Amino acid sequence: MTDQTRGGELYPTITPYKTDYLSVSGHQIYYELSGNPDGPAALFLHGGPGGGTSARDRCFFNPDHYRIVLMDQRGSGKSKPNASYDYEGALFNNSTNYLIEDIELLRAELSLDHWQLILGGSWGSTLAVAYAEKYPKQCRQILLRGVFTALPDEIDALFQDGTTANHYPEEWEKYVSYIEKTSKNWNLEKQNLLAAYQKRLFDPDQRLEAAKIFAGYELSISCLYGTNDRVKRILSDPDKLVPFAALEVHYMLHGCFLKRGQLIENVNSIKNHRIHIVHGRNDSVCLPRAAWRFYESLKNEGAINNVTLNFVEAAGHSDSDQNIADALKQATDHLITDV
Repeated sequence: MTDQTRGGELYPTITPYKTDYLSVSGHQIYYELSGNPDGPAALFLHGGPGGGTSARDRCFFNPDHYRIVLMDQRGSGKSKPNASYDYEGALFNNSTNYLIEDIELLRAELSLDHWQLILGGSWGSTLAVAYAEKYPKQCRQILLRGVFTALPDEIDALFQDGTTANHYPEEWEKYVSYIEKTSKNWNLEKQNLLAAYQKRLFDPDQRLEAAKIFAGYELSISCLYGTNDRVKRILSDPDKLVPFAALEVHYMLHGCFLKRGQLIENVNSIKNHRIHIVHGRNDSVCLPRAAWRFYESLKNEGAINNVTLNFVEAAGHSDSDQNIADALKQATDHLITDV
């Protein structure tokens, strides 16, 4: 699938005018700036955790208007160390609170009073909300794609209880059967499949195969119209594949290092922000009910006209799905004037 959307094209690929690293507690965080150097700052937060950013992520924003900021979260992408060559180093000091503080340090490094817009997709939506709830004065608008609030029912639906088998039985079977075939105690390990994957990911001899099965499962159910070239590139590149699996398992096993229900309980702190949610009607990775639950929690706190939810028809989870990409681009354009 190309970068085109059904309603038109994304913005053209542009070259960053600055790339650099931010030194933080054992990590070097890669970041880049593109677009208008004098424009309002728009921060893109990638998914995973461990997904890393790509050149395409710049293309959701009007480069004539926004100062576009991309960063690779700890252990992923161009940040150092990458889990593909330093597994334990990538997991060191790697939790949600560290990532939140990285965002805040980057804001200070760039001498920004605030982020005008934060766009977070999937896990990026979790991080965007967690950051905004801790630092509500440091951002104005939040655009979320594929809402994930890290509640147990969301994690279990994807990784433990087989909910995804309702639509992708063959992919669920691959995910489960790998553990069963390599297990010495299947009756025990089947009770916590994430822990079973973590055990194999820590073993250098099993790491690459385990990462490929784990990431392949999730990525294969992300795109409504089948696995695209972008997914195939990730699955063939250990520098992308291993961080995706390693960090996602690390975070999901720990409830994303959030207090249970934290993002729902703390929505009062962002109830006055302009928040727009884009969620695929057929999303099998992040449950549509999670988006609805988050939306309703904001409304219950009094956020009505400033919070909108768009359930995108004929769309799954990935921003590679044409209708999702279209909805995101339309949203960033609309938010330019909706201030």
